[in-house]
Amino acid sequence: MENRNMIFRYISIFFSVLLLYVFAGTALADEGGAVISAGDTGWLLTSSALVLAMIIPGLALFYGGMVRDKNVLSTMMYSFISVCVVSVVWVLWGYTIAFGTDVGGIVGSFEFLWSNGVGPEAFPGTAVPHLAFMVFQLMFAAITVALISGAIAERMKFMGYVLFATLWVTLIYAPLAHWVWGGGWLGELGALDFAGGTVVHISSGVAALAAALVLGKRHGHGSEKMAPHNLPFTVVGAALLWVGWFGFNAGSALAADGIAAGAFVATQVATSAGVLGWLVVEWMKSGKPTALGGASGAIAGLVAITPAAGFVGPISSILIGFGAGVFCYLAVVWKAKFGYDDALDVLAIHGIGGTWGAIATGLFASVGATGLFFGNPGQVFIQAVGVGATWVFSFVGTFIILKVLDMVIGLRVGKDEEIVGLDLSEHSERAYT
Repeated sequence: MENRNMIFRYISIFFSVLLLYVFAGTALADEGGAVISAGDTGWLLTSSALVLAMIIPGLALFYGGMVRDKNVLSTMMYSFISVCVVSVVWVLWGYTIAFGTDVGGIVGSFEFLWSNGVGPEAFPGTAVPHLAFMVFQLMFAAITVALISGAIAERMKFMGYVLFATLWVTLIYAPLAHWVWGGGWLGELGALDFAGGTVVHISSGVAALAAALVLGKRHGHGSEKMAPHNLPFTVVGAALLWVGWFGFNAGSALAADGIAAGAFVATQVATSAGVLGWLVVEWMKSGKPTALGGASGAIAGLVAITPAAGFVGPISSILIGFGAGVFCYLAVVWKAKFGYDDALDVLAIHGIGGTWGAIATGLFASVGATGLFFGNPGQVFIQAVGVGATWVFSFVGTFIILKVLDMVIGLRVGKDEEIVGLDLSEHSERAYT
């Protein structure tokens, strides 16, 4: 009986200490003395989930609705598998390349290889756990890879895309993230990119162009009708992307504070202005505003405000968003003049929208940094350097990766498989029966 009482006493002490740790955890300092904030941590984890929702189901529906019905499952699977591949790569080696201690301004060291040393302690300079920061950045990497898939929809082998995603996030995305956010040369130069104008949108848009050129046009492109098969999917996907983007932009403050609130407001008004800008020029040119145009304008506004979200006020955000709607619409229209087959206009919306947003940040920045219109003309030059470097690095690197993979395994499905549709030829499934 005495031994039993002693066991119960030890168990009671153990659970009392455990409960004390749980309830006091938000006020406990890590070994370095930094305090973990429950509010900031909760917001960052919520933002990470919102970014995940941008990819699946948001981007999957947005892209899936725009392809023909024989390719809807294969297109949605690109987004789905991007999350899976990047999650594993990021935890094993991608994160350390991006955020390890700087090596020559180009890449991070291997100190976080296999997530060694990434734990519950505060990430330097923040009040959130290192693990929370790491998984938030994981979601950014995943959506960037998924965005590229819109350019190669309806013709790329699934295995080819899996291998491409693995190599691209390792060799292109992770170094770019280090250049801008991880202590690399662009960050040291003073380039402003609050949530991924260069790292996410320009890089994916330019990679999409390289992919479209390497794979070539879809069979029947220019002679057959390739209209979206399910526009409600696309509109719902755009709406989910809009909602999730608050985590993308406001979450990049890494705190539940005034900067996050400013980024939240900037995101909302820029997106709304992007829709209006797109519909105005579309209405003028074709005589009717379309649902697809509205959805595309929303994404254009979201893309353009991403690098500026934490640096600009509401009025500047409206100008940036409206400009994005106009410029991205014109880029879609002009695509036919160049003859490449970027199936879902990734370059026009993300490449051009991201470029405009990065330059516009240098024009309109007024919160925490200043741009041309607020007394600092040099910021425009710095932004231009960041844009140019991202264009060159992403295009050349992506082109090389795809060419090597094409020589080794062949990236494109056969003509008969493409005519049947990738849902059947690659996955033995039909979306509709």
